[in-house]
Order: sequence, then structure tokens, then C-alpha cells
Amino acid sequence: MDTVAVIDFETTGLSPARGDRPTEIAAVLVAEGRIVDRYQSLMNAGLPVPPFIERLTGISTAMLRRAPPVEQVMAEVADFVGTVPLIAHNAAFDSAFWDAELSRLGRQRSQSFVCTLLVARRVLPRAPSYKLGALLASFGLPTAEPAHRALADAEMACHLTLRLEQELIERLQCVSVTHDLLRRIQRMPKSQLQTRLAGGGKGLPIRAGL
Repeated sequence: MDTVAVIDFETTGLSPARGDRPTEIAAVLVAEGRIVDRYQSLMNAGLPVPPFIERLTGISTAMLRRAPPVEQVMAEVADFVGTVPLIAHNAAFDSAFWDAELSRLGRQRSQSFVCTLLVARRVLPRAPSYKLGALLASFGLPTAEPAHRALADAEMACHLTLRLEQELIERLQCVSVTHDLLRRIQRMPKSQLQTRLAGGGKGLPIRAGL
């Protein structure tokens, strides 16, 4: 796969449209099937952490008071990632915060996101759960601690991405799996992909050029 950046946010809530802000971010660079670099930081957006979020993540308002400002962290992580394609588990959530915070800096995302949750739903239609930890457990892949912290979750999403790549190579007999291929798969109707997977990928137009 091309070099990609797998990102994960921890936040004060579910949506920047409702005024929620990030509390932590991690970005993990993956190249040639392995993790090659990492960025992780707490960030202070000036908002208190709701009690249920603190219980879930372990991130407290007191911790954020000592953290660098959100503007500094987002500028650093955006520079760290550059124009590398992005991946996240449940990317609708992470991309919303990524775009909202970049907009506050007067910057705009230039690359696309792949969602490993959407890809997994198409490649693994019989999975009992599409939660990140459950998918890793189903493959016998290592999980990271502490859960619901940005770096641990980003690294787990890396492991899932590489496993999904392996599934597609084995079942579609692809030479490689690109970020663009994953983007097309995540938009494909589930039934269409499963029919093609069952046929060994025959007639699958997304194989062209691989």
C-alpha cells in the first residue's frame, strides 16, 4: 500500500457542529506494511471534559490545562501528515473534527479519507461486530492499551488496515492494495463486492492497474 496516515481523535463529544472540540490526536504513518512514524499529543481547546468522557478515556480537564493549545497541536499534526492519504476507523467522526480544526487555522484538507469500518463491512459481511477491538480480536491481532486513547486506537486501526489489505490480496489476488482501491470498495454496494469476491474477483473493475 502507498504510505498512509492513520489518525484517531479523542474529543469532548460527538460532533464539532455541536461545539465539541478535540482533547487528543494521534497520527501513525504506515509504509510498506509497517509503522514508520508516530505523532501523539493532548491538546487544550479551553473546554472542560464531560465526566462520562473522562471515565471512558481517562483524559481529565486537569490534564488538558497542562497540554499545548489546540492550534499548536493541529498545525503540528497537519504538517506531520502533509498530503499523505488518511485512514480512520469510523472516518466520518475523525474527518469532521480534522476538517473543523483545520478550518479554524485557515487550512483545508487536500487528501481523502478511507474508513476501515466501511471497508470491513464490505469485506467481512458476517463479522459479529465492527467495533475496532472486536475486529482485531476476530483476526487474533494484538490490541493496544489504554483503549480509547488516540495512539492506542490509531495503532489498532493500523493493524486492521494491514489485515484488510491481506484479505483483499488473498481473495482478489491483487498485486497490491492502494488507498484509492479502498476508497472505491468502501463506496461499493455490499452485495456487489461479495458477488465478485465469491468469484475470485473475476470481472472486478477495481483490479485494473493493480
